[in-house]
Amino acid sequence: MNEIFDFLLEGVRGLVADPKLLIMWALGFLLIYLGIKKNMEPGLLIPMGFGAILVNLPNSGAITQEIPGVGQVVGILDWLYQFGIEGAEAFPLLLFIGIGAMIDFGPLLSNPKLMFFGAASQLGIFVVLIIASLFLPLNDAASIAIIAAADGPTAIMLANLFKTEYLAPILVVAYSYMALVPIIQPVAIKMVTTKKERAIKMKYNPQSVSKATRILFPICVTIIAGLIAPISVALVGCLMFGNLLRECGVLDNLSESASKVLANLITLVLGLSIASTMTAEAFIKWEFLMIIALGLFGFVFDTIGGVLFAKLLNLFLKEKINPMVGGCGISAFPMSARVVQKMGLEADPTNHLLMHAVGANVSGQIASVIAGGVLMSLIPGLM
Repeated sequence: MNEIFDFLLEGVRGLVADPKLLIMWALGFLLIYLGIKKNMEPGLLIPMGFGAILVNLPNSGAITQEIPGVGQVVGILDWLYQFGIEGAEAFPLLLFIGIGAMIDFGPLLSNPKLMFFGAASQLGIFVVLIIASLFLPLNDAASIAIIAAADGPTAIMLANLFKTEYLAPILVVAYSYMALVPIIQPVAIKMVTTKKERAIKMKYNPQSVSKATRILFPICVTIIAGLIAPISVALVGCLMFGNLLRECGVLDNLSESASKVLANLITLVLGLSIASTMTAEAFIKWEFLMIIALGLFGFVFDTIGGVLFAKLLNLFLKEKINPMVGGCGISAFPMSARVVQKMGLEADPTNHLLMHAVGANVSGQIASVIAGGVLMSLIPGLM
């Protein structure tokens, strides 16, 4: 009887021995709350939050552990992580196929100059890389810097490729900031714009984009990105393959499945896989606060960089660009475009910027992947 009683109390003793587990429970509850109550990326934050609780139960069977008399037992969350992220990085790449099938590059193709905003809004990545490399190893600095791209799959691939010890907090911070775009971006944009600038109207005269152009675009982008940063071909290729499914016109069922069923399913298992790394031992470190600060700085700097680039162009253009459109050059699609549309309407109820913002936003999706590929190519040679 005493043995049974001791067995039942083993979990309680585990909590008493390691109070950090309770902190991770609180973090799990917070992520679930943000997903349900605030509707912030619920498909990702809810699995991550629940998974964080699972892996931080004493002697949790959800993660791999040694059991006396039995040997090593592989936990389901560790297995998902090893299969989908640590090995061939299948989950981020499959998710990119779904994202590509969601994206309409029409607004960008009808106004190609919007691509420059995607490039300008990656500046924060390299600023954070320089700052972080002053007091961290280069592989860790690069992994943290990519948070600024607001591109979760790219962050996963870089952090995993560079074998950073901060993988768990980097992924949590990256996806949390993606979910917080509607809160962070308005503050950053208002820091560097006036209400008059936010009220600037832009004419939308979309040029007809031929079907051939839409089909050739993802193929050409893949080839160009492969020549610039060959190691990025998997990332760019999966994104562009998803878009090719959308635009080819003969695979509508597959395109719809990729953009809905595949993307949702992979997001679900991706959240659980990430949670396998969210153990108290790996997560609760002072470096976590540093990652939060650097990630936020880079995210804000990316937004401001795009806005300031648009203001610079306005010095030479007759038809002015609303500077907020420049801030959409980050990869958080389509949240960033919606934020700018809402802010434009707040400044002037007749100011509709959505299509311009979408064009800049999808350019950021491409630019962030290419920026990640550049880091993948450069950093190993510098380490």
